Amino acid sequence: MHLYTLQYRFNGEPRTHALELQQPELLPHEAAMHLLQLHFGDAENSLFMPTADATPGQVLEQAETAGLTQISVTPA
Repeated sequence: MHLYTLQYRFNGEPRTHALELQQPELLPHEAAMHLLQLHFGDAENSLFMPTADATPGQVLEQAETAGLTQISVTPA
């Protein structure tokens, strides 16, 4: 298992989240998807979630629209 620390801003406020995953690398758009699921995954309205065929750029753009910015991934 690999441990990652995500540092980001949610609606302008700094936040940190730790993830433990089996994948050896976590790309920024993958981190954004995890954060979208964390903050909006159980929302009644699925408009916050990118489509299954969204490009990495579209995922990051959707995250920014939802208030998730300055996402950085640090392996622990």
